[in-house]
Order: sequence, then structure tokens, then C-alpha cells
Amino acid sequence: MQKRKSPLQKREKRDNMKDPMSKIVSGSWTTKFREVDKGYLLDEAIAEASRCMQCKEPTCIEGCPIHVNIPEFLQCIKERDTKSAMIVIREANQLSGICSRLCPHERLCEGKCNLNQEGKAISIGCLGRFAFENEDNVFIFPYKIPKSRKQQNAKKTNKKIAVVGSGLAGLACASYLASRGYNVMIYEALHDLGGILRSSIPEFRLPIKILNTEIENIKKKGVRFLVNHVIGKTLTINDLQNEYDAVFIGTGAGQPHLPDIPGEHLNGAITANEFLTRINLMGSHKFPDYDTPINKHIKTVVVGGNDKAIDAARTAKRLGSDVTIVYKSTFDEIPARYADINHAKEEGINFLFLTYPTRIIGKNHVKEIELIQMMLAEEDDSGKKKAVPIENTEYIMECSQVILAIGQKPSPIITKDSKISHRRDGLIVVDGKMRTSRKNVFAGGAAISGTESAIHAIRDGKLAAENIDEMLREG
Repeated sequence: MQKRKSPLQKREKRDNMKDPMSKIVSGSWTTKFREVDKGYLLDEAIAEASRCMQCKEPTCIEGCPIHVNIPEFLQCIKERDTKSAMIVIREANQLSGICSRLCPHERLCEGKCNLNQEGKAISIGCLGRFAFENEDNVFIFPYKIPKSRKQQNAKKTNKKIAVVGSGLAGLACASYLASRGYNVMIYEALHDLGGILRSSIPEFRLPIKILNTEIENIKKKGVRFLVNHVIGKTLTINDLQNEYDAVFIGTGAGQPHLPDIPGEHLNGAITANEFLTRINLMGSHKFPDYDTPINKHIKTVVVGGNDKAIDAARTAKRLGSDVTIVYKSTFDEIPARYADINHAKEEGINFLFLTYPTRIIGKNHVKEIELIQMMLAEEDDSGKKKAVPIENTEYIMECSQVILAIGQKPSPIITKDSKISHRRDGLIVVDGKMRTSRKNVFAGGAAISGTESAIHAIRDGKLAAENIDEMLREG
């Protein structure tokens, strides 16, 4: 069986076809911030969609947290009807342009594909992206009301909803509620919209034009936005409760965890949040066009195995650094998307599994990092094997930059201000209907889970919106 080419290999092949005199050197795209994967061409998409067996009991739908009708949209692509494919997708997911790029499909819908048993799972994520892009990134349609709801429920209402945060959970919640006839206002702390989508996800993974398109689509539904509003400082939850009929908190988890090791505050040690924000929002990599330069480093060590760690590593590589990712557990436990891990490997990034830092070494600036080898111990209460250090296996690695990406937690500003029930780590507590301890205040996304999976944030926002709608219509 012929091995399928990776997206990076496909891109190099296509660019060679455009310019047959140019010689593409492996890894040459690591100097560019444009999107690596160019996606499917029409014939490729039709061929891929045609592999779907149209199972009587499609397990791929079961694997999708928001239950997109995958076989139906694949059939539309097979029949060259991309508009209908987009309608099918958007009935369940109104942020498909973003989700098709960020969702860990291999762990969800593709992981449940019946062809996955033979290692031939259909590339559902790539086909979802194809459907979006073949509508010229501007496609909108009136939200199709689920059959279980009465037609009159979609009538315009005077009720007002406040959404705190313009990340995926907030955008999904606002989009659904606007489609149901509510007046929605989104409050964003930053000077621009999108939350971590704009501040922390590199352009080579999520082009800004895609994010802007999705936001513009939501604006056209009547959703309004206020930037530079930090809820808990500029306004309080009490203020919002007094003005709005319901409030949704989708502020994400933007405060990074630190490993609590010596040297983590040295110059040259930086969190992935800060590193990526300097690039995305401050244009540090475009100096001198932007007056916010970032230091270049010969060797960088990235600590962590989540999506943010991979994004930071690939960004550092594009800035000219030799990059090594150290992760405390094995490849099987790494939480990052497999597609992005494969891109990182193709781009020449090194991985050290079962490895963790014990200290960062330097006087005023990072010079070295001390690492220790790990092993998997017995399973904990959650069924996962915990990684523990192996005694006397420490060794030194030279580097001038350490990027820390070992997890995040929500900012305590909102919970302190509003006294909303939360866990010790700051995560907001909600019930099965996404309700917090405050009346008519809901929450979702990383603010309640600490994780930033795109599809789960969308699911939370949509579920909260459905329950807000039910509460206000019945109340």
C-alpha cells in the first residue's frame, strides 16, 4: 500500500509544480509563518470523501462532541455540492473554519471511524476545512432550527445576554443565541477579538483571515463586541447581572502553571503564553517593521507536550533556533494534536520523552537546563500511569532559552470579584446545564476544564446557550 504524503510534502510538491526550477529543501518552510497545510484540491477531496462507507450506525458522529452529521456532509462533497456540505456542518458547528484546523480529529471522529481499524481513517477534519474554504470563507446561512424546537421559538426577543470572552466558547455561545433571536454583547479583555485564538495560536496553524472571517460572520448575526473590558475590573459580574438577563463566562485559562524549579525566573526562561503573545499581538518576529524585537536563540528547550508547547516550539524554530521538546511521559500520553506533532518532526524539532527539568541554570541569563529521566509508575485513580523520576539520572543540556508550557489555569479576577464557586486551582464549578453558583450565570470552555480543545470549547458554549435559551423562554 502506498504511503500517503503528509500535508507538508504535498505543499512542497505543489510549489515545485508551480516553479519547476526551484529546489525545495526539506524543512525550508520552517522560516515562514504562513499556513503549512494548503488543504485538499477538489479531486483530492472527492476521492477522500468517496472512501466513506456510509455506515448504518456511523460511529464517527458518536466520536464528535457536537455530533456533526459527518456521513451526510461527506456525501455532499462526493457529489461536488460543497454548499450543502457546509450547511450540514454549520447546523451543528458554526465555527467550522476554525475547528477544522484546531480540533484533535484523530482522537475523536477519525478515531471512531470504522476504517480506523485498518489504519485508513477518513480525513474528516481536512474535508471539513475543504467545505469551508470552497465557500470563499464568507459563507453564512440562517441557523436551521432543530426539529425538536417550535418554529416560533426563533422570533426576535428583547432579552439580552452578556458573554465574557471572545474565544471559542464565547463565540459559539454568542453565535447560537444570536441565531435564536437574542441581543448578545461580547466583552473582551484584549484590544482585539478572538482571545487565545488571536494571542496564542500561530498563523501557520490558524491564519488570521480565517479567524476574522468567523468573527465577521458572527457580527453579521447582530452580535456586538466591546474590547478592552476586563470583567472583574472594568465591570463586575454584578454589573452584568443587573443589565443582562443571563451571563456566560468563557474567559479561558490564560494564567500559566510554572514547574516550581530553581531558575524558572531567569532571563531567557519564558512561558509559552508570553512567548506566543509577543509574536502574535506584538509582531516581534517582524522587527524592524514592528518596534518590539524578540531575542533570537541558538538553542531552545520547550517543556511540555500540549498544543501550546508544540506551537511555541515550531515558532522558535521559525526564529532560527535549534529546538528540543521535553515531555515527562511517553508519546502515547502526549495531549497535543498528532498532526501538529508530525509537522514539528518534519520541521526538524527534537523530542525527548520521559524527561523533565529539575532546574534551569544560569547567573542572570539561562545557560543550561538540568533534566532527569522519568518512568511510568502504577495507574492513579483516573486510570492514568503517573510519570515519576528515576534517581541519579540527571544530566545537563546547553540552551539559552527555556519555554514553559506545562498547563494553565483561569485568572482569579472573576472568581474573586463575583464569589462564584470554584476549585482550588481556580476552575469554575458548573452543573450539567453549565450553570454556576450565581443565578443566571453560566460558564464553559477552559474556564471550567483547564484544557483548550477547540471542539470541547464549542460544545460547552453551545450547550450553555441551549440552556440559557430554555431558561429564558420558559421563565
